[in-house]
Amino acid sequence: MPSSNEQRKPLIGVDGEVREITEDDLKFVRRGGPPIPDQERKKRISLMLDPDVVEKLKTTGNMSDLRPLLTLYFLATFLQAGTYGLTFLLPPLFESFGANEKDVGTVLASTTASTLIVVLSLGHITERLGRVNTIVLASVLIAASLALFGQATQYGPMLFVAGLLLGAGWGLFYVLTPVVLAEITSKDDRVRAFTLLSVFIMAGFGLSPVLGAYLSKSQFGIASTFTLTAGLCLISGVIFMKLRKPIASLSISSVDNDHSGLDWTGIKVVIQSRALRPIVMVGIGASVFAAVTNFQTVYASEHGLDYAQYFLAYTITVIICRVLFAEFVGGHAPYGVIAILLAVMVISVVCFLFFTDSQILYILGAVLFGIGYGVSYPIVKAMAANDANPAYMSQTLQLFGLSYFIGVFGFPFVAGWIITTTGIATLLTVAAVLSVIESVLAARRYQQDSQDSRLTH
Repeated sequence: MPSSNEQRKPLIGVDGEVREITEDDLKFVRRGGPPIPDQERKKRISLMLDPDVVEKLKTTGNMSDLRPLLTLYFLATFLQAGTYGLTFLLPPLFESFGANEKDVGTVLASTTASTLIVVLSLGHITERLGRVNTIVLASVLIAASLALFGQATQYGPMLFVAGLLLGAGWGLFYVLTPVVLAEITSKDDRVRAFTLLSVFIMAGFGLSPVLGAYLSKSQFGIASTFTLTAGLCLISGVIFMKLRKPIASLSISSVDNDHSGLDWTGIKVVIQSRALRPIVMVGIGASVFAAVTNFQTVYASEHGLDYAQYFLAYTITVIICRVLFAEFVGGHAPYGVIAILLAVMVISVVCFLFFTDSQILYILGAVLFGIGYGVSYPIVKAMAANDANPAYMSQTLQLFGLSYFIGVFGFPFVAGWIITTTGIATLLTVAAVLSVIESVLAARRYQQDSQDSRLTH
């Protein structure tokens, strides 16, 4: 015999209208929503995770969750970043005791040598000390270097010792800070994180020459800038020391499983990866940067310009643009953006080469160089990280830093020789040619990516 539920009339008639609800219908009303079809029901599964993975999932979130840690991290980076800016003041410092641009290049060549040794040995150093502890060590080495530069009164062994300490310290600091940052941020946040890191580094080494310019005109002298920055580096080291445990607890990747050492196997893997192009590009760009910026004091003195205004205009431009680009770069065509920015860099170098007498055009050249080189650099670094083999992320960033160091510390040796033999105009011509080459490399990669994208869609 059919049940009473089966004898009920349908609520919706053949005419599509809902009939009147009766008391008998209300007897069958039950709390809850309509039944969900089987194909739409959620599936319950069980996952067995290691305890350390569970803890990291609990503690690791997006960048907003990391804000307190990143604030201190970027502050410590800013305090130490002024070190590199002081290399722009080496020409006037050396001039104060009778040395020239070739001597500056020779000392920076020793800086390059110690940087290469340290970067090639970085895996062994970090295995013994840990990455953040190694950054703390870098703070001490840099502080000692700047103190020696500040006390130097003649061209001699003290300057070469200072150069060696600077190369070792800055090499450790510059290579490891993005590696540690990559460990505590996700791939989606990495472009923004690297951009913000570069903003604070830029603020540090862009403002230190401005400080030096004002101190050199006062009773303190330009050497006092080196001593003051040495103290700031020690403060930076203390901050990094305090961040060791928070960084360890928030690290996404495992240091033990990561290929930290820079060995030949790792180098071969990186060279065969897509990250090779940004590694080559950063070396070329760093050489252009060294040509334009490391000897900007010489250029300004030769043409009766104020180099402090160059560094101030360049720094403000880079900071503003990098903050704006932090939200937008890393889209569908990053190499297209890089190619356009590098074309702007070419224009800026041409401005320095041909418009030499106007302070306004001098500042305009600084602004264009800030847009071109200053904004493209963090995008290139992010592309190196994203193009890297994930298991060799650390080695990729180490080679990226190594290429950068060869440009910024090695090229001044060539630049100093060019200035003393043929003049600053020849150096700027070489810089313009290198700028064009880097822009072409980015444009070619953009074309390749566009073709690959059309083939896959």
